[in-house]
Amino acid sequence: MDQRLVGGERAMTASKPGRSRFSGWLAQARASAVGTRLPAAAVEVAALAALLLAAVGNSRLWALPPAVLALALLAWTWRGRAAAGTGVVGRVLLLAGAYLLGAVHGSLDPALAVGVAVAGLAILTEPLLASVAEAVYPVSANLPGMGARPDRSPNSARVALVNGAAVLAALVCAFTDLVGWIALAVAAVALGLTLFTTVQALRRVRARRSREAKLLAALTAYEPVFLVHWNAPAGTAYQLAMWLPYLERLGRKFFVLVRNQTNFHEVVGLTKAPVVLRMGLNQIDDVIAPSLRAAFYVNTATMNNHVIRYTNLKHIQLNHGDSDKVPSHNPVFRIYDKNFVAGQAAIDRFAANGVNMPAEMFSIVGRPQVENVAIATQPIASIANPRVLYAPTWAGFYADSNYSSLLVGYDIVKALVARGCSVVFRPHPYSRRSPALSRECDRIRTLLADDRRTNGRPHVFGAEAEVSMTVADCFNASDAMVSDVSSVVADYLYSEKPFVMVAVSVPAARFPEAFPLARAAYVIDAHGGRLQGLDAVLDDFLGDDPLATARRDLKKYYLGDIPADRYAQRFLDEAARYL
Repeated sequence: MDQRLVGGERAMTASKPGRSRFSGWLAQARASAVGTRLPAAAVEVAALAALLLAAVGNSRLWALPPAVLALALLAWTWRGRAAAGTGVVGRVLLLAGAYLLGAVHGSLDPALAVGVAVAGLAILTEPLLASVAEAVYPVSANLPGMGARPDRSPNSARVALVNGAAVLAALVCAFTDLVGWIALAVAAVALGLTLFTTVQALRRVRARRSREAKLLAALTAYEPVFLVHWNAPAGTAYQLAMWLPYLERLGRKFFVLVRNQTNFHEVVGLTKAPVVLRMGLNQIDDVIAPSLRAAFYVNTATMNNHVIRYTNLKHIQLNHGDSDKVPSHNPVFRIYDKNFVAGQAAIDRFAANGVNMPAEMFSIVGRPQVENVAIATQPIASIANPRVLYAPTWAGFYADSNYSSLLVGYDIVKALVARGCSVVFRPHPYSRRSPALSRECDRIRTLLADDRRTNGRPHVFGAEAEVSMTVADCFNASDAMVSDVSSVVADYLYSEKPFVMVAVSVPAARFPEAFPLARAAYVIDAHGGRLQGLDAVLDDFLGDDPLATARRDLKKYYLGDIPADRYAQRFLDEAARYL
């Protein structure tokens, strides 16, 4: 590929992160407004109403509403829904209500007045604590020369909880005849904890800055040959986890570069290799050690652009699966120097969809993750009670990538169970992000649990299928599979076992044209949300299996013509060329 074009594209993409980051901040602000600001505003309005009632009421019973409100706010904080700096105005108003109750409805206890002031000071300090706490984040883990385990952010939620208790104590003392010293004592503890946590946070910020100052020197001394850049939403660690064992088998020093704290803690639990956190574009210079030769990517996250701008590195996209989905032929793949793909099908997919990609940008390396997938040893018709894996995808980020069959999955699983099949149910991890898909997952799990209890069939679902077992384990535990448009379908092709694809986005008649892998699949029509021809498809799928030959032919096309005994080695050899 013309390096001038590569450089031009990199320069262009490197100039866009500001806009992308602004969009991300805007989305976060909206989410924050819905998730935090609205409940806080409701507390403030209710607290103001309680304050007015306490001021004008003729009885101390008017302290009951603000006390109940304070108790509710305390419970909300206890459940982890509020951190320091949340609902400051509302809690200050509640404190003012306690003061007024003591002043208007009796002789004001000086200790109570001081307690209210001390509690108010503690609460007003929370925004400072919250601001400082945001600046406390880990820099690295497992990196020689960077000290012990990185500091975590101070527990600001605990501060909010104790300060809430101080508010409640002031209201109780104002409502009852308890001495104000109780409120003062609780307020003193709250202020002490707030100040201690703030000082602790300031020290951790200084420690973080000290680590950042020596990060490049530590990486230079470590001499990594390549880095792996990963940025993704929480709960997406599978994207990286599938590649880490093979990257480690390269036998070269490397580190994982992540862009948010959630990803950092996820990756630290996956590898003993160094993990480095750099959140801003201007922080990436700190990790480009002189020894680096290549950067690997496992998704097409926008933040990949922050590293691709370093033209002294070879940028290699691995992706986290191969399928006929729209994202698999996204023009964004052009910005990488090399795209490692499973087979010729991935290359042809771009041309078939009008995306011009020079041949030299691709390397066929197979899907090393399927090296331990067992190949079928007997026809499906000879198995009396086959075990079927149901592995539906999720709804996707956009409407044009919604291929999930979960909305009709219950009826499919019910039909399989009625035929005496046992089921392994492993939905996509993102399914829980959609309330509708999450409900369908629960319905299917309930169906399988009831049948296992009633008929004793060895269904596998829940944590056993989704956590304890890998995808390959699920493949090997099944005799056939039902899915939709998903990368697990191409991977399952390696087993040569029969599989069903559910046509959701287009009618079954046009499905193989839109998704060529369906030429080796039994297709259930669910276009428009209604199942059609289910029984006829299952008859072939679990019976004579007329597509067995087609699956063997497409296996090489999608997964590469690579000898089974050296299947993963193809990837290792190709990756080593750039190191």
